[in-house]
Amino acid sequence: ACHKEGAKVSIQLQHAGPEGNSKVTGYPLKSASSIPASVKTEIPKAISTEELYRLIEAYGDAALRAKQAGADAVEVHCAHGYLVSSFISERTNKRQDEFGGCFENRMRLPKLIIENIRKKTGGTLAVICRINGSDDVVGGQTPQDAAAVASYLEKECGVDALHVSRAVHLHDEYMWGPSVLHEGFSSGCVTEIKQAVKIPVITVGRYTEPQYAELMVEEGRADLIAFGRQSIADPELPRKAKDGELELLQPCIGCLQGCVPNMFRGEAITCLVNPLAGREAELDLAEQKKKVVVVGGGPGGLYAAYVCALLGHDVTLYEEKEMLGGNMRLAAYPPGKGCINGMICSYINNCKAQGVTIELNTSVTPELLREKKPDAVIVATGSKPLMLPIPGIEKTVHAADVLEGNVKPGKRVLVVGGGMVGLETALYIASRGYHVDVVEMQQAAGKDLNKGVRKFLFDELKEKGVNIFTSTRIENIENGTVSCITPDGKIKRRNIGKVISAVGSKPFDPLSEKLKES
Repeated sequence: ACHKEGAKVSIQLQHAGPEGNSKVTGYPLKSASSIPASVKTEIPKAISTEELYRLIEAYGDAALRAKQAGADAVEVHCAHGYLVSSFISERTNKRQDEFGGCFENRMRLPKLIIENIRKKTGGTLAVICRINGSDDVVGGQTPQDAAAVASYLEKECGVDALHVSRAVHLHDEYMWGPSVLHEGFSSGCVTEIKQAVKIPVITVGRYTEPQYAELMVEEGRADLIAFGRQSIADPELPRKAKDGELELLQPCIGCLQGCVPNMFRGEAITCLVNPLAGREAELDLAEQKKKVVVVGGGPGGLYAAYVCALLGHDVTLYEEKEMLGGNMRLAAYPPGKGCINGMICSYINNCKAQGVTIELNTSVTPELLREKKPDAVIVATGSKPLMLPIPGIEKTVHAADVLEGNVKPGKRVLVVGGGMVGLETALYIASRGYHVDVVEMQQAAGKDLNKGVRKFLFDELKEKGVNIFTSTRIENIENGTVSCITPDGKIKRRNIGKVISAVGSKPFDPLSEKLKES
């Protein structure tokens, strides 16, 4: 199918090495040396020289199977601290056999693997190597080291192309690239390598829209651009760019909620931006065109309207406010989250492109629905702020009111709730010069955050002077004074200009029961 459409297929050959999981494989972890990848991983065993030579043969056998299956190329994974990477880096290679010590010895494993692949496939299969442009850890591979590795792979190993990634899992925020990192954040590493070789260089790193990607190629800093997660969020990126339909592009927002976590759990990949990911075969045109009403213009309602129209139905979407996007629209306000607005705009544009009628400033009632007589109604009215049973909580404002600009905080602000919404709201306020404290009942703040997102967010909060008090409970709020019970059980009172509630949301559905009754 890929060849029929003019595409080429490359199969990645990877051994996770010290980043593996023996509970999954049933075998102990192996690495160049017995150095654990992190505090969360097992201590690997130093792979024996004899086993290494067997492994080299296994790489060649795998490449032959890929060729027999119709692949055009194989990519030998030499990055991210995985097995081959653990040999290349002197940080993790402490061996004293022919695979350790000097640069050529540390490069012996990838060289022998590539030679074995060439031998078993008759030189008819292209060989790509995925390497780190930087390990992003002290003592690890630097961009300069990477340039030497790249040159060796070209001149001594004869590889056909290089795929330049970045980081080991200790700093995988630079591997996955959350929303705070913009596209091309690793371009400097790639440029260093591109100057060292003549073979094609592929760059990857949170590329979403094509503008900077095209610039990388035009400037000769890379030959090909890899769109990884963006291809999950919208696999039609190349066509939309070619046809001038970028306003319809569904951008990856770097949320790391459905792709990377599911991969590590061994579950099917999903996508917050593209709910159809992995379910494309379920999208069949409707046998009978229906009149569909969608109530609610948040992301759920917009996407439901889009899919219904895509299936051939006549769709009208009603939103009671003057702007679409619901709470997700406000999620674009904190620093580093602006790409979410692009997601909402793409939903709106795709609805319009499919002929969805959008009615703003319209509250839907049973009377309105009786008048419109739809065949089906989709209720997507979202959620409302959750309010804790705390005396005086009614005097607080919600995070949404602050983000939307309805309320101006006082100079001293207390945010109640240390989850994602509370912390991002705190950063939004602190970035504008306010003094902000955060109170969280649980032992740790940001428990609902992905590791990469958490790292950047907490660094920014610390830089802005935001204080986070965990295991702390609000007792009452009265006349600008907040009484808190601290972890040691003492009551502490704080004079606060404004208290902002950000303890989550609860479903809001004022319509479904009324529809059932009518």
